[in-house]
Order: sequence, then C-alpha cells, then structure tokens
Amino acid sequence: MTASFAIFRKNLSMVLKQLFTAAISLTMFNAGMAQQIKYVSSNYGWNPDSLGNHRAVLQFNGTGHVAKVSISWRRNDDPAHKRIIIQDGATGKKIINVSTAYADRERADISFEPESGKGIYYAYYMPYRNEGRSNYPKGVYLQPENTADGKWLSASKSAKINTTVKQIESIDSFNSVYPMEVIATAKETAAIIASASNKNYLVFPENRLYPIKMKNRIPYRWIQKGLQHSFSDKAARGEQYSYQLGLYAVEGLQDVQVKFTDLVSNKNEKIPASKSLCINTNGIDYATHPFTKTVNVEKNAVQPLWCTVDIPATVATGIYKGKATITSKNASATTIDIILTITNELLTDGGISEPWKQTRLHWLNSTLAQDNTVITPYIPLTVQGNTVGLLGRKITLGENGFPAQISTFFTPEMTGYTEQPNTLLSAPIDFTFLQPDGGKMVLISDGIHFTKKEAGTVQWTSSSNSPSLEMDVDASLEFDGFIAYKVKITALKDVALKDIAMQIPLTKTAGKYMMGLGQKGGNRPPSFSWKWDVAHKNQDGAWIGNVNAGLQYSLRDDKYVRPLNTNFYLQKPLLLPDSWGNDNQGGVNINQQDSTVLVNNYSGQRSMKKGDTLFYNFTLLITPFHPINTGFQWATRFYHSYKPIDTIKATGATVINIHHGNAINPYINYPFIEYKKMKAYIDEAHSKGLKVKIYNTVRELSNRAYETFPMRSLGHEIYSPGKGGGFSWLQEHLDSDYIAAWFVPELKDAAIVNSGMSRWHNYYVEGMNWLVQNAGIDGIYLDDVAFDRITMKRIKRVLTKDGHPGIIDLHSANQYNKNDGFNNSGNLYMEHFPYLNRLWFGEYFDYEKNDPDFFLTEVSGIPFGLMGEMLQDGGNPWRGMIYGMTNRMPWSDNADTRPIWKAWDDFGMEGTSMIGYWSDNCPVKTSNDKVLATTYTKKGRALISIASWAAADTTVHLQIDWKKLGMDPANTIIIAPEIKNFQPAKTFDASELIPVTKNKGWLLVLKEN
Repeated sequence: MTASFAIFRKNLSMVLKQLFTAAISLTMFNAGMAQQIKYVSSNYGWNPDSLGNHRAVLQFNGTGHVAKVSISWRRNDDPAHKRIIIQDGATGKKIINVSTAYADRERADISFEPESGKGIYYAYYMPYRNEGRSNYPKGVYLQPENTADGKWLSASKSAKINTTVKQIESIDSFNSVYPMEVIATAKETAAIIASASNKNYLVFPENRLYPIKMKNRIPYRWIQKGLQHSFSDKAARGEQYSYQLGLYAVEGLQDVQVKFTDLVSNKNEKIPASKSLCINTNGIDYATHPFTKTVNVEKNAVQPLWCTVDIPATVATGIYKGKATITSKNASATTIDIILTITNELLTDGGISEPWKQTRLHWLNSTLAQDNTVITPYIPLTVQGNTVGLLGRKITLGENGFPAQISTFFTPEMTGYTEQPNTLLSAPIDFTFLQPDGGKMVLISDGIHFTKKEAGTVQWTSSSNSPSLEMDVDASLEFDGFIAYKVKITALKDVALKDIAMQIPLTKTAGKYMMGLGQKGGNRPPSFSWKWDVAHKNQDGAWIGNVNAGLQYSLRDDKYVRPLNTNFYLQKPLLLPDSWGNDNQGGVNINQQDSTVLVNNYSGQRSMKKGDTLFYNFTLLITPFHPINTGFQWATRFYHSYKPIDTIKATGATVINIHHGNAINPYINYPFIEYKKMKAYIDEAHSKGLKVKIYNTVRELSNRAYETFPMRSLGHEIYSPGKGGGFSWLQEHLDSDYIAAWFVPELKDAAIVNSGMSRWHNYYVEGMNWLVQNAGIDGIYLDDVAFDRITMKRIKRVLTKDGHPGIIDLHSANQYNKNDGFNNSGNLYMEHFPYLNRLWFGEYFDYEKNDPDFFLTEVSGIPFGLMGEMLQDGGNPWRGMIYGMTNRMPWSDNADTRPIWKAWDDFGMEGTSMIGYWSDNCPVKTSNDKVLATTYTKKGRALISIASWAAADTTVHLQIDWKKLGMDPANTIIIAPEIKNFQPAKTFDASELIPVTKNKGWLLVLKEN
C-alpha cells in the first residue's frame, strides 16, 4: 500500500460508501456471480517484455483436464487483437491447450488445460515484444494464437466454471490500472446516467490523489461512489490544494467553464473566490498573458477539470464551504458543494515537497522571473537621440523605425572591445513596395516615437504612409541585442503590387560568413537564392556576419508558432507566413554588389483590398553578444557522468554534468523525484570544491511526472498530438494522441514530446528555481531546447539568483537533416546564446570533412561570444584546439581530455591572450594556407596550436612575427611537449620544416631561455 493511498483512506473514510481492504480489493459482479478481486503489484514477479505488464492469478480447484474461468477484468484497452498466455504456476510452463470463448473489455471466458492439477495458474492478457531501437522502442502486442489440440478443444466447450480469480497483478505499482483505469460496464454506465437529473452530462468530484486517466470511460470507482453533489477533503494552511471535477458528456458539451464562490467558514472567515482556479479553462501563458481556454467535450467523453485553491497561510482553522458551478453553452449548469476542512498544519512550501498531491499545478501559471531586468554581463540600454547603445553594440534608427546603422565594438580576436566601430550596414534596412510597372511606391514617415526607455527594454513606433498603403512599425530592443519588429501593412484602397520586400544591405566585411536558409555554416556564397518550403524545412531566416559583427534575422507573421525540433519537426512544422510566404511566391536572394551584400527578402506579386492587413514581422539578433571568456574555458572543466566525487575530482574536472538515467536524476527532464539523493551528492561535491549541473530541458517529458494526467487533461497545450505507440506503458495508459520520445530501458522511463510553447515553461522555471534553492544545483545541461528566449532569460535569472553560478551549457545534435527540417543548430538556437556559458555541438557533427569556416561559424561559438566543445567520435583534438575546444569527457573511448588539460596547466593557460587564425593580428602563421595556427600568448611564452586541413601529410614553416609576440627569436626555443594520444615530445628550430599529419597538428610551446 502506498503512502499516498493511506492518506487517501484516512481523508475520505467519512464519505466512501464502502471500505477497501488493505490489499486494495474491489468487489465486482459478473453473470450473477460475486467475485472479490484484489488489485496488487508484483514487484517485477515476471518478465514484462515477453509476458506483458498485467496478469490474472487463477485458482483451479476442480478436476479433469479443463479449467474454466470468467475474468471480470474491466479493461480500458481493446482485447480483440491481444494474445492470452496461460502459465502453469507450479512449473512455469506455458499451457498449450487454451481457448477463449468470449472476450470484450468487460470480461473474458477462458478455458485451459490445468496440467499440474489443482493450484495456481496465470493468465497474461497483454503480452508484447519490443521492436525498433532500444531508446525508441515500439511495443507490439502479440496477436491471438490457436494452439489447442482439437480433441481437448471439443471437450472444453461443455466445461463449467471451476476456477476463480484470486487477484489481478500489475508488474509494479506504476503500471497498475487500479482504481482509475478499471472501467464501469456498459450496464452500470447506463444505470448511473439514468439516475442523473442532468441528462446532458454527469459531474464526478474526485480526490487529487486519483488523477482521472481514461478519456472515454467512467471508472468503476465512480459507480461505487454513486453520483455526488459535494466534495470534501482536508487541507493545510498555506497549501496549494487541488481537486478534480470529472465530467462525463452524455451529449457533446460546448465551452465548459467553472465558476467559484468564496469558501466561508462557520465563523465567517473567507477564502476568496479569487484563490480558486480551474487550470483547464483559465491560466497565464509563458509570456505572462492571461487567457481563457475553450473547453469542448465530445459525446461519451470524460473531461477532468483540475481546480486549485491557494489556501492562505493566515487563514483560520475550520470547515470552509463554497460552490463550484460548471456551465456550458448548450447545457444547464451543475453546482458542486466544496467543503474543505482547514487544519492547523502550516505548509511553508505550499506542499511542494509532496508533489503526488498535485501541489505544483499552480506552477503552470507562474510569472516568476518575468521582469526584463538586465542579466550579467549585459549593461543597461542607453538612448541618445535615435541611437540606442548596449553591450559592445549600438543601433541608430531611421525615421521609419528600421535600423539605419548597426555597429559593434569587438576586437577581431573576440577577447575584448575596440573604440573603432565595425559597421554592419552599407545603407539603412528598408521595405520596398513595387508597383506593377516596377516603380517604387514612396511612403512618408512621421518619425520615431519612443514608447519605453528602460534598462532592459527600449520600444518605439513609427508610421509611414502613401495614398495606397500605411505601414505601422512597432519594435522592441532588449539588452542582449534582440529586436522584435511588428510591421503592419494596411491597404488604404484597393491596390496591386508587384512585390513587397525588405532589404538588408550589409557591408562586404560584415557579410563574409553565412549560416541558415539551407546553407551550412561557412563562407557566404557569391550569390544565393532560396524559396519557402515549410512542409519540409525549418527555415525562416539566417545569420550573416563576420567574427566580430553579424546579424541574424527571421521572417514571421502574426500567426507564428514555434515548431517542434529534434527529430520531430515534420510532425509540427512552421506555418507559412501569409505575408512573406504569399502562397510560396516569397523567398530570399543574396547578392554582392561592389562593397554591399544585399539581402533581399521578397514576397512576390499580390493584390490587397481596402482595409486588408498583412503582418511582415521579423526579428533581429545583433552578434556577437559579448567577448569570449577564455579564462572560464581554461578553468572550467566538465565531466559528463555520475561517478563518485573523489573519482571525478582526480581527473582534474571542476564541474560535473549529471545526465538522466542514474540514481540521483533517473527520469528525463523531471529531476524532482530523487532530489534528496541529488542534494546529498551536490553537498559533497561542494565540500570538495566541485560544482554540479543537471540535465533538464523542455522537449520531451518523462511519463514519471506526477502531473502527467493533469497535463493530459489540457488537451494539446502541453503534449503534442501524435500517432501514439512507443513503449507499452504509453500505449496502455495514454492510449493515443501523443508522440513517444526517448526511452531508458533500464528504468523503463518513457518520455512524451512537449507541444512547444506552453505553460509547461512556467512550471519549468519554477522547478529550476526550486532545485537551486532545495538541491543546490549550479546550473543546467541543456540537450537541445524547445523553448524560446523569454524562458531562457527567466531560467538564467533563477539560476543566478542569490549569487549562484547559474552555468548553462547547450548540447545539440546536428539539426541539419530531414527529420529536423534542415536547420543549423547554431542558427536554430542563437536566441539562447546570450545566456549560455558553453556549447556542445554535438552528435552527427563531422569534424573531419568540414572546412575551418564551418568550425568557426557552426561549432566553435566564437562569433557569438562563446566557446565550445566537441562530441561526435571524440572530436578532432588538433582542430578543436585552434578554437580553444576539447572533447567531452568521458563520453567515448577517445574522449580523455586529461592529457590536454595537463598540457594547459604545464603551460599556464590561465591568463593567456587567445589570438585566432581568423585575426590579422595573429602573430604566427604557417607556409601552407591549409594548415592554420592560433596563438595563446603571455609574457615570455606562447602556445601555438596548429591544425591541418591539407589533403595529405605535409610540412610547414612557421611564419612568426616576433615583434607581435614580444619575444627574442635568438633566445627562444620551440618545444612540442609529449601529450598522450596527441603528439610525441620533440624540439624544433624556428627555421626547420615541421611535419604535419593529415587532419592532425601540434601544440608547440615557444619560450625564452
């Protein structure tokens, strides 16, 4: 018996119509026979991956060769195409002579040969086998089979029932169907409907400890209780209390709502109605916008309505009474009396430490960390005239509201700032409106109007007009360099247009590299053309820039919805913008004209009627976000495994990344269940000078989440629609309408795909804040991301609150493939880069066949102010080092970073200046342009990293600018220290040829004698 069930029995003993036995028994009636059936858990008493998760324990007391039993199994699934396996309890042998005379959801009549005579036999009635990949299994249920001998089968037809059902067992308590998935029979359902006064729908108040799970059937528990017109329970002061109102729609219901009254005690103390909420009908979205949901219920469907009550901590004890009234547009109202006994117990945490009581549902409506306060290392925005300044950048706005110039002030090395601006634009960004004859329509602007000037946000508007069109611009710049534009085009009269386009004229220098719109990161092609294809491609913009000055843009409209990513894009792709897409007529052309790289975002020919509106919305990100932090890179060394603290510390690692699937973080993206073990581990790590981060992201969620069924009651708000399938638990308890995701075989942890932007992000922020405060986590390891920058900012705030380090590193598998919509990981996640500390790109990135410009733009993070690490096959350590990257320890056999860490420490990497090959200031080059060098300098010494992209083994001379190095060549030696699995020890003369193996390189120490 679970602790939560014991609490339930205690709290509801006064209102239950009958007591349940300690073994969780249920009295059922079938064919006039009373048969008491217990529902118990076996604690893995058999192998579920061959026999299934459920069995009936049968007692044969008869004689002869035929045992016959009638099992009132009351199943929510369809048994028609599922095999029944009878096992001899004495021998464990499968019985061959088996016959099913009748089977439906309510009962089955089964005969079998009792080979061991009187005794125990088992009927496994949902056996399956797992097909597919181990981490993406497909539970395939075994089809019925006919193995019975003909003579025995003939004899079995006249047999009478001589076998009883002792109990029904699930493989464990988590797989149990009791009590909320034990169905009422059709006769029982009809009878309770007939007894109701409201013939359109029935209301069943239900305790929070028993989440409503079935979509189309009433649980037998409700038949036992009968129709209830009131609900009562106990709650503590300060508790975030919840309960359910289960609707069964006899007829379809439209626009269901719930209204609450004050809860009033007999001493006239009140819990105001404003403290009650139905999360199914009302809420606050992830961007703080209140909303009301339309809840429709199909005929013969069950709809749980989860209601929460925020019990004030100061409320007086006593019995509080109020009402919850369910209304529908096409049915009469039903009122349920709510009676809460408020005890003297005070819950200072709101009951959060007991999440199985659904005390965290209020997190779904949280607005925690929403204020747009400036986050370190960023600085408050400044406004002077039409110029807005921010960390390392400034934007001057034109009268039409669009950037007339964008400048950055980062050095080419990306390690600091310069006073000399790096200008991005050769002319202002502007919209052009082409008339049918090719002439440009002129719109006159009324100038910039600033509507907000705050440290974190500056907003402005502008309106431009012609006799035919009006363009209203509403824009917002945030402290990290993100600009959101809402551009509303209104037809003032009927008008025909050859094109509406936005042109971004970049300088040749700022347009050196490109990533996105189907282009892998690297040098921008001389000319480029692209068309919309949202059904197959997650592409709506690109990053174009240089190492120290760039711009990402995305084209959207007012109906933009964030698509799914990471293998699931095709199941929820982008919506084609009505404006930019224009029935797939729109696209992008990029061409270099003299010193200008013109990015032309066109939408094509169209007509607009007077009063028609189109939204040509777009976003901009000005890169880089900040200088790279080389000191953090050298000093912060990650270890990716759950191991003893002393073992990890001995490697030289300083930060432990705890993935899921282990003792302290077992379930994917739900790191709450073993938080006490997590805290003990983190406390030990802190005592020994190490930090601990955990795996936790939004994309898919473990089926172990306590809130799984409350969130399923919200329709597709939190879980994405899908074809179902996957691991057996999902099929047996969710039935359908979901996407099965990652699965951990050892823990039977089966994840479900999130739907995208939803209130789950509010819960996620609250959860991260709780883990910082209660488990002491030092940050998070993100494995791809399915939320936007609003949530990322909130996460960074709660992780860094009260001086916590708040380290965030992002891992991504390469998104440039069919299932992900051919997007670049860097382009997809750039909106999150301002808040990351390190990149991990990642599975399926090819470190051998790609050019240096790919490493620089799509892997290293340097053009955005970040540094990274490698993953796939251990990475290429020689090429990685010219970007300051190592591989990920200890993920693969060749991912031992300790030798390079030792080389760093022996040289003294902390305090060095990193001067990359991409900078004209790099003091060391080689005689082969396919062999690149990056220099790490400090007084009296330098570390030269050399990596080859040459087609074969080669030799190179070092071309050293001794003046830039500040070293005397006559008094300097070049040493290659021995580094295990990297290079042998060797000494070179400055003038001699250095052999370089294909795809490899050297780490050379230059130091003065």
